[in-house]
This record gives sequence, C-alpha cells and structure tokens, in this order.
Amino acid sequence: MAHHQDYKPLHSITVENIQALGISSDAAAQLHLKLTEIVATYGADATKTWQHISQHLLTPDIPFSFHQMMYYGCYINFGPDPPAWLPDPEAAKLTNIGKLLERRGKELLGSSYKDPISSFSDFQEFSVSNLEFYWKIILEEMNISFSVSPECILRETPLHPGGQWLPGARFNPAENCLSLIGNRSLSDVVVITRDDGDDEAPVTKLTLEELRSAVWRVAYAIDTLGLKKGSAIAIDMPMDVNSVVIYLAVVIAGYMVVSIADSFAPNEISTRLVISKAKAIFTQDFISRGGKKLPLYSKVIDAQSPIAIVIPNRSSTSSIKLRDGDISWHEFLERVDESNRKFEYIGVELPAEAFTNILFSSGTTGEPKAIPWTTTTPLKAAADGWSHLNIGKGDVVAWPTNLGWMMGPFLIYCTLLNGATMALHNGSPLGSGFAKFVQDAKVTMLGVVPSIVRTWKSTNCTAGYDWSAICRFASTGEASGVDESLWLMGKAHYKPVIEICGGTEIGGGFIAGSLLQPQSLSAFSTAAMGCSLFIIGEDGSPRPSDVPGIGELALGPLLLGASSTLLNADHYGVYFKGMPVWNGKVLRRHGDVFEHTSGGYYRAHGRADDTMNLGGVKVSSVEIEKVCNAVAETILETAAIGVPPPGGGPDKLVIAVVFKDSEGSKHNLNSLKFSFNSALQKKLNPLFKVSHIVALPSLPRTATNKVMRRVLRHQFSQIGSKL
Repeated sequence: MAHHQDYKPLHSITVENIQALGISSDAAAQLHLKLTEIVATYGADATKTWQHISQHLLTPDIPFSFHQMMYYGCYINFGPDPPAWLPDPEAAKLTNIGKLLERRGKELLGSSYKDPISSFSDFQEFSVSNLEFYWKIILEEMNISFSVSPECILRETPLHPGGQWLPGARFNPAENCLSLIGNRSLSDVVVITRDDGDDEAPVTKLTLEELRSAVWRVAYAIDTLGLKKGSAIAIDMPMDVNSVVIYLAVVIAGYMVVSIADSFAPNEISTRLVISKAKAIFTQDFISRGGKKLPLYSKVIDAQSPIAIVIPNRSSTSSIKLRDGDISWHEFLERVDESNRKFEYIGVELPAEAFTNILFSSGTTGEPKAIPWTTTTPLKAAADGWSHLNIGKGDVVAWPTNLGWMMGPFLIYCTLLNGATMALHNGSPLGSGFAKFVQDAKVTMLGVVPSIVRTWKSTNCTAGYDWSAICRFASTGEASGVDESLWLMGKAHYKPVIEICGGTEIGGGFIAGSLLQPQSLSAFSTAAMGCSLFIIGEDGSPRPSDVPGIGELALGPLLLGASSTLLNADHYGVYFKGMPVWNGKVLRRHGDVFEHTSGGYYRAHGRADDTMNLGGVKVSSVEIEKVCNAVAETILETAAIGVPPPGGGPDKLVIAVVFKDSEGSKHNLNSLKFSFNSALQKKLNPLFKVSHIVALPSLPRTATNKVMRRVLRHQFSQIGSKL
C-alpha cells in the first residue's frame, strides 16, 4: 500500500502529531481522546478499529491528512487488501440481492444457504453455472415485460460462440423505461436536473407522466421525417433532459441511435456518421460551459452530416441560421398536430437481436470499432445496476457522462428500468456547481471516473456541501487511486466505492464490487453476476481461479447483452480468434491486465498493451503511475511510457507529468526525476530507472477519458535517440 512507511501505528500517534496537520490544539486533543478510546476497545482487530474510526471519528470537515493518518496507521501491519468498508448484516438483507436471497436462497443454493453476506459468492457461482435460471429470475425481479415471450433464455449454437439470447422475444427497452413497472406511478419523479450557473435556483423535477409525453411527441415527430424503420439516427449533444428524451424516442419508434460525443471534432463526427450510415442527426447550436460558448452545430455541418434537427441552447438569444433542409427544434416539434400530442406512442416491438444503438470503442488508433447494442444489451446494463449498484425505487443516481460513451445509455437504462430517478447536471462536473447539485438533488448513488475525483481532491471544490444522502459511489473508466477513493468515501461518511469495469461491447461490467462483500480501495471484489473470469497465464492457458497472479483477463463467452457483431471489423477475429478453450468453450478476449490478489480481490493494471519491459521485468504503466503520482503534492497526474530505444534492448522509462498549477516550466525536473527513481526503486523494483521526464499541460485522452499512452509512446519515440 502507498505511503505505509510515512505513517505511525495508531497507538503511537500523539496530540502533537495531529496538531502538525493544521488542526487546532483543542480539536486535536478531542480527536486524540476518542482515538485512544477506540484503540483501547478494538486495537487488536484492525478491521473493527477502522470501522469505528471511519463511522464515529472521521467527518468530511476534518482535514484529509488526518483521514490518511488514521487509515494507514490502522492498517500498517495488515498486508494486502485492507477493507475500507464492511457490509452490515441487517442492511445487506435489504439490498436487491439480499431480499432475493432471503426469500429464495434455500431454493437456489440448497441447504448450504446461510445469509446474503456469507452466501454471496455461492450465488455469484450459481449465476454462472445456472445462466438460464439466473437470468429468468433477474428479468422477473426487474419487471421486464415482453410483447412476445422468448422461446428460451439462451440457445447455444456452434455458429454463435456467445450464444443466442432470448430467441424469439419481442420487446422495446425504451417502452419498458416508461412503463408502470413495479409500483411506479405517473407522478413519480424520474429526472432531476439543473443547468450550470443556476446554482441558486431549485432543481427542476420531471415526473414519469411528463417524460412519457415528451418522448411520445418526439417519437411522432421523428416518424414525420419519412425514414425507414431501423434507420440510424445520430445524437451529438450534451447529456441533458433533451438528449435523454430524444434517445428514448429514437428507440421507442424503432430506429437506431448513433452515439457521438459532444467533444468530437468534425472529422471524428464524420467518421461515425459514415460507418453507421446515419440518416439524420440531433444536435445543439452550441454548448455553454463555464461562461464560454462552444460551437456544436457548425461542427456537425463541417462533418457534412445528413439532415440535422437543431436544438437551441437555453441561453441562445437569437435563432441561428440553418443549413438548407435542416430543421429547428421548435419547427420539428410543431410537426406533430395538437390532436396527436397526448396520445401514447405504441413502441415498435423489436426482436431480441435488433440493433438499438451504435456505439464506438474509444479507438486510440485508426478507425473506431462500431459496436451495436441490441435490444437485450439494456437488460445487462439494468441488471448491473440492480445487482451491483443496488439501484431501485427511491434512488437518485448521478453519473457525469455523455451519450457518446456507453455510460450515457448505461445510466438511462440502469436508472429507468429499475424505477429510480436520474440526476442530470447540465454543465461541467469539475466545479462547485456540480457539488452543490449533488447536495440539492439528494443524490443517493454518485458515479465517477477517477480523473474527476482527482480534480475535486486537488481543488477542494466539494468542501462545505452536504453529501450525506449518498449511500454508495460507483467508479469506472480507469484504475482509481487508493487516496482518491479514500478521499471520496470520506466525503459521505465512509460509504463504499463500488468499482466496476466493463466495456462498450459488454453493455456493462464483467468485474465489480458488491454491497454484500467487504470493499478494499481501488479493488474489485467479484466477477460480475452471470460472468466468469479467467486470468491467462504465461503459457497462454487460464490459471486456476484460486491462485493469485497477474495476466491478461479473458471472459467466459456466454454473456447476456454482449456484442456478437461489429459493423466495421471481424467480430470473431477481434474477440475470439486465438483465445484458449475452456470446458469446450472458446474464451472471449478483453485485453486488460488484472491481478488476482492473495486476499481474493482483483486489481486493474491497464490495457495489455500498456505494459512495458524494464530490464527484463514486466510492469504495467498503472503501477508506475500510482507511485509517481504520490511523489509530490504539485503533481496532478502522470503517464508512464516504455519507449523502445532505436538500437533495440529493454524499454526506456519516460514519465509525462501534468502539474496542478499548469506551469511546468517552474518545476525542477531533475530533482523530480531523482524523487521518482528513489520512490520506484523503494516501492516497486530497485532496478527501475526513469530516463526522461516530459512536462505536459494535459495528457491526451479519448472521449471516454482513457489516457492515450500509445499517442505518447509515438511522440516520445521521436526523442528515443536522445534517451
């Protein structure tokens, strides 16, 4: 664990040590007194000690340095994977899975069933060994309604290595989002929203009845465009109420959404429109961000898009001049005559294998992979929300994202199919406006990507806002840092961070955390429900599941909702070709390197192509970055790149550094190189050595926020001769 050697065991901490963190003498004395009592009572048990410290001693207004002193001091002699959060037996029985197991545990798991916490891993194994039974139960639990029921849940055929799911079924996932499932009523609030800059205004609430009529009106209007059913319709907009309404309307009317991130340049927009054969596009005139106007419609024109429907930004004063043939939002909605507006739009019944959404992998090189989501993919997204994130009626879910990334559609389905409320902040998530929105919307589940948390932590923009309504966090997109996760938990009185990792082509996660297991910082505690994981050993075959080790992760091929085709590449070649066979089934490639720890947790080590060979030792960029990020307070983030020297031989280690103050020129890179080397040699390997440091204003990232190390590797190979 990071920083261990910098901290003292709890029993050695003095009042002066606490004061040295900038805490007043009175407050330090009180903290010390409470700490002494807790240590005296639970001192022999580090886990119980931390549980009491996190619940009864630490509050969000105490400096984070004291939180670190407590956490690292408590677990100083613990070994790997100390639990930062422990499930409570009574609360566990009230989770979605807990309630199911209390009701049917004996029936599903036999007489060995004990309670939701003790039997969770048995239930995960049951979900893989009894796939059909498991999915039948979950679809019932989520009240999914089919207009034509499936012939079976899963049909295995040699032609489909991933199996055929719900064959013969017909249903519409967007219609399910708007239905009166469970005990949902028309007056239930389904969306809470606020625009950037309106921080003092009350949040805006949208009921199910209002969302339904908005979606129906747009669906009727789309039908007036005269497009063939199943046609591709692009959305290039921020994630706000309008884009969510449009997304649901496209799907309910039997068309296919093409997801395009609002940050893309014209050539990237054009590539995606061409690959998907989009026949129309919804966009906005411009985006307002922090007082700036960022053009969007003009980029869509530069991309030579098909017919565009242009929504005005709320702060647009005059109407923008449109290209011939394009339609303003007002004119588009007026196409639906008064008499039709109140009528329910009957959703188009889609076969299970129909495409509902074309998404694009964050291709860091070459053409992005065009990944179709079928009618079943939303069920996988919703099931992850139900089982791992425990989303249900009464929850308010916020997750800053965009429809151009899988997390946008994932958020729509995992909230609305589970009867929860979606909280959408229309603006940047990086400032205090978002922090206040989380407070005012009474968000109960906050989803993040680690780079956002790093910014919050370094700018302290969340200070003073009350996040006590949060019951759990979710984190995805990249490997998170231990300190960032600890800081985040501390903002909500130590609620758990559920790590989840998946892929656009999976429609959700393959590895995750759970509210029924102890959670360790920046670690995954379980394979996702219905999913089996394999770590590929050096010999190319799967390692035994109970043996710790590190390697490329592969997945059992039978995954509900996962892709079975790509629009612009050979699906079998990308995901199955050359993969090992296990129990007669070819495994599915994912491409991430994972470590299975001795404590039974999993840790992510980045893409398989983000590993490097330093002097014969294989190491992932992520491991090196974790050490380097902690070297100096001035560092915002780093990227570790292995650059092959021109004459061959082991990779040279180059570190790209982004400083918090954005003025790299002020920093002494030589002394930093010395600090990096001593930290890496102490914490990872005495043979590791940094050849070069490059200060950058920011790291190149894909639209989904993943660091493009390949781009850096290419740039740095230009300086290879000087290394």
